[in-house]
Amino acid sequence: MKIKHRMIVLEAADLHAESAFWAGLLGGTVEANQRWHNIWVDGDWQLGVQLAPNHVPPRWPDDTSPQQIHLDFYLEDLEAGHERVLELGGRLLKAADDSAVPSGFRVYADPAGHPFCLCWLPSQA
Repeated sequence: MKIKHRMIVLEAADLHAESAFWAGLLGGTVEANQRWHNIWVDGDWQLGVQLAPNHVPPRWPDDTSPQQIHLDFYLEDLEAGHERVLELGGRLLKAADDSAVPSGFRVYADPAGHPFCLCWLPSQA
């Protein structure tokens, strides 16, 4: 079986807020239809957002409402990423226990409540 394209699709009740958030965070653009938005980055289709009018966001960290999936983004400038997430309508769910350690993460939610992490690793010398 040859797979021609892999796609991550997020569900959201507010397609516009969700797709604008991810396009803004990834530096892409939105191609919108009534029930589906495509996020394009550097000419490649990177993410889909599907209308789900009854979407119930996962509650993190709540074992009775599992997050199902989350995305990790490894950044060079964690503080710039943090500010960008907040500017775009995301929210911080869990700050890093210690941002001075060589590697770690912060947990955020997008406008539809999907959790994702901004992560850092030691600098490559």
